[in-house]
Amino acid sequence: MDCHHCDSRFKSVFCDLASEELEALNNHKSCSQIKKGQVIFNEGFHPHGIYCVNSGKIKVSQMGDAGREHIVRLAKDGDILGYRAVLSGDKYSCSAIALDDCNICFVPKEVFLGMVQRDVSLSMSMMRLLSDNLKQAETRITEMAQKPVRERLAESILFLKETYGYETGTNILNVTMSREELANMTGTATETAIRLLSELKSDGIIELTGKKIGILDHSKLVKTANLFD
Repeated sequence: MDCHHCDSRFKSVFCDLASEELEALNNHKSCSQIKKGQVIFNEGFHPHGIYCVNSGKIKVSQMGDAGREHIVRLAKDGDILGYRAVLSGDKYSCSAIALDDCNICFVPKEVFLGMVQRDVSLSMSMMRLLSDNLKQAETRITEMAQKPVRERLAESILFLKETYGYETGTNILNVTMSREELANMTGTATETAIRLLSELKSDGIIELTGKKIGILDHSKLVKTANLFD
């Protein structure tokens, strides 16, 4: 994949790279195909670089003390992964796992850090990205502590819609997640997520077809999540 003609680059922090930095990125990155369920990097390992999502869907998760997964972030085309560990010089605090077949580009740590040091626009983009991540994490902590599970589940469904959209010409979310993954994203037990999904279906707010979720009444879902549309 040539960085000069990569559509996903224009959705990423690399969209405004200077020509010489773009050339360095193109010359040093390596690309690969990742199968659904494959681990891109593991929590607790030292980073060797960052990963750019060319296409596909990825979950970023941490393991709790009881060995239970907690999904903290979702990634899509144009997103980058692993940058916080590279910038801090620490180990990965999360694992990244493909939700479907993906195309991923890897940029070595030394190349990425050199670009950040030389390119002011990239440095500013990284600061904005880190700031947004911190804001989202703070909001998430507050919601987990104060919101009822039903509201959190509704918000999780809306977040999936915002992140991945609908399948073309339908009201079906363009992502497939297991009930356990949805529960791990919401911060509840799988059995509770299943029960609440059934309630939302009975209320005519969503529809369920296998692992697929469709949104029948967006405004009611927003109200259920206790959000402002």
